[in-house]
Amino acid sequence: MMHPRQLRYFVTIARLRHFANAAQECGVSQPTLSAGLSALEREVGHRLIERDRRFVGLTAHGEAMLPWAEQILGAVAGMTSSVAASSAAITGQFALAAIPAALPLAGQFGEALLKRHSGLSLAVRSATSREIERALNNFECDAGLTYLDHETPANVLSVPLHAERYLFVTRADGPLGNLTEIGWEEASAQPLCLLHQGMQFRRILDARMLDRGLAITPRAVADSYVTLFDLVRSGGFCTIVPDTYATLLAGLLWARCAVLDDGDEPRRIGLVVVNRVPLSPMASTALAVARSLAGV
Repeated sequence: MMHPRQLRYFVTIARLRHFANAAQECGVSQPTLSAGLSALEREVGHRLIERDRRFVGLTAHGEAMLPWAEQILGAVAGMTSSVAASSAAITGQFALAAIPAALPLAGQFGEALLKRHSGLSLAVRSATSREIERALNNFECDAGLTYLDHETPANVLSVPLHAERYLFVTRADGPLGNLTEIGWEEASAQPLCLLHQGMQFRRILDARMLDRGLAITPRAVADSYVTLFDLVRSGGFCTIVPDTYATLLAGLLWARCAVLDDGDEPRRIGLVVVNRVPLSPMASTALAVARSLAGV
């Protein structure tokens, strides 16, 4: 009979693509893991993983089974959490995935979450909006922080937490260090370092520029805001970032921030959980905390 432990072995191997690492994460020996995988393959009647002393890849049957195995394990975990929450304070690790533009909101949310539920710990990871959607559907995270009006995950419950504006960042001792506001055309003419076009914020920014008949040709691109700030600090660059980072930049002697004149509606960032019935205790908790922060 198929056992959740065997499904966990399969899902972990598929994710790590390495038998020894998967065995270590599952807390078993490699022979035990291999035996569990073989038993699962006999149960379903198909080979799930191609291997020749090492992981080669998933078979077509393995690819078809993987999302179902992930959902089964998630449902079992949700059931266990619900049973535990019915008789005691909610405990365990709360997994939160956030797009880079929303990471500065994780502190406020995390503080409120842990203050309400002392038995919880918090694990935060950076992810794209598409990765958040996949992680929510596969029970890999309990909630996400992402845009609510652009590439929003499907079938979610959401709570808006922030209305995002654009922030132009330059060196305090640079030629634009005295500005408190800047226009789009002037900003686009500066030596910019920006996120690469695979990042959601950059795609939205490019669309806003295009609406104004402008195009951005950055002199440098990166995949993190920390890198952008260091490029500006080092001199020779300016950048455009979400205003969620304003409080993190406040007080830095080298940095000056100017509001980018933006007549468009601000972009809403908020918390999302999968709209499932029943709603998991973690998801219910996340919504309650987000609503308290939003004052709703």
